[in-house]
Amino acid sequence: MSYFLFLILIIIVSVLLILVIMVQNPKGGGLSSSFGGGGGSQNLGGVQNTTNFLDKSTWALAIALFALILLSNFAIPRNNVVDLRSETEGIINNRDVLDTPETLDTDKVIDSSN
Repeated sequence: MSYFLFLILIIIVSVLLILVIMVQNPKGGGLSSSFGGGGGSQNLGGVQNTTNFLDKSTWALAIALFALILLSNFAIPRNNVVDLRSETEGIINNRDVLDTPETLDTDKVIDSSN
């Protein structure tokens, strides 16, 4: 159950990370510049603050995604592997022995020149 919770969280963080990256514009334009208004340095929620927020949120989401992926490894149910291994060992131990010669007669030489 916890593995599926990790999967859902990974999907949510991935979608948020995609959205935050898509909002950013490397040249300072795009949606991030429209949040600040006119572009003066006296704006309270100016372009610089929005760019810093988007930059910090990108890093935070990337670190969260990395951590969730690593932690989800510990939540993977592993009881199926033990069952498969014990079933395979049971099949191998209980199989019928094939009709094979008990000893190989090395006195008879097979002539392959025929």
